[in-house]
Amino acid sequence: MKKTIAALTMSTALAFAASAASAQEKVARIGVLNDQSGLYADVTGPGSVVAAQMAIEDSGLVAKGWKLDVLVGDHLHKPDVGVGIARQWFDRDKVDVIVDVPTSSVGLAVNNLVKEKNGVYLNSGSGTSDLSNAQCSPNTIHWAYDTYQLANGTGSAMVKSGGDTWFFLSADYAFGTALERDTTNAVTAKGGKIVGSVRHPLNTSDFSSFLLQAQASKAKVIGLANAGGDTINAIKQASEFGIVKGGQKLAGLLMFITDVHALGLPVANGLNFTETFYWDLNDNTRGFSKRFQERMKNKAMPTTVQAGVYSSLLHYFKVLDAMGGNSRDGAAIIAKMKETPTDDIIFGKGTIQPNGRKLHPAYLFEVKKPEESKGPWDYYKLVATIPADQAFTPLDKSACALLKK
Repeated sequence: MKKTIAALTMSTALAFAASAASAQEKVARIGVLNDQSGLYADVTGPGSVVAAQMAIEDSGLVAKGWKLDVLVGDHLHKPDVGVGIARQWFDRDKVDVIVDVPTSSVGLAVNNLVKEKNGVYLNSGSGTSDLSNAQCSPNTIHWAYDTYQLANGTGSAMVKSGGDTWFFLSADYAFGTALERDTTNAVTAKGGKIVGSVRHPLNTSDFSSFLLQAQASKAKVIGLANAGGDTINAIKQASEFGIVKGGQKLAGLLMFITDVHALGLPVANGLNFTETFYWDLNDNTRGFSKRFQERMKNKAMPTTVQAGVYSSLLHYFKVLDAMGGNSRDGAAIIAKMKETPTDDIIFGKGTIQPNGRKLHPAYLFEVKKPEESKGPWDYYKLVATIPADQAFTPLDKSACALLKK
């Protein structure tokens, strides 16, 4: 009996010591999971890796003895591929936090796996507002933007300016569905009407049949519930069809600085859309963006997604440092991140709601005319600022189960 008690005591002591050592371990591995060479590569891709590396450097943790590594995975817009990479990262490579993850169908699948593995998921790439609502998780924070913010910023503004009938061209996957849903709610709440919609496959090269349906609808606004290369192709072909000259307006419900750059101001000027980051907002965003641009092979300015990767990781590192080490208890780390006010050069001061939604202002922009631009990447003019407490889904309207505990 005495030997058994002694063995149990020794076992408990060793377990406690191992637990304490683990809690103080100053090691963290970051997995950047995104599109490295396809449809969204300019929006996320290599630029998100640069943003993650900049966050490591700017955190100051390496000088404090931390070991921080970055792994990169390309999910090819396929949920099974994304989950397979993430599972391998957790099981074999001991990744602690997954960031970025564009394509909402992949993001939702990864969201479930991260909860299963009790890891940390800092999403800035997937847009669906379900990540902080119906499919919220104690292991996930939704950072840069979402479909509710996009819909209410752009949709409400266009209805107010007379665009009260809408036809949607929506990408046929979770993001497009969520963006059309949220924009429909915003438009109808302001008295607008939806006259029709059509779904197109991801990575569509020929939008002619879809645009002809939109044109025939006579809707005042054609809402593009898609992203990246799909948005660029749709806008270019709409210009060729003379849709805007014919009196209909295009609403780019999700636009990034790289999209405008690819389109060029002669085609993109006059477009209205909502973003939460623009490189030329203030001295802080300009300083970060110029450092980012110097490290990019194509010399691009950062997108909202890439800025979100940087911002979310800075807050994660701040919390790990405050906790004295990496406990590898994802839910506990996320809970501490929610308790800690956010403050960085990207989004300024902010907070994180209990449902995992990061709050910061959003901005309604209009693309400048060519003669208004002062040089490369000078593309936006600010139309309106939407306060942080109005930009995202109010807690009393959130379907997140975490709020019921």
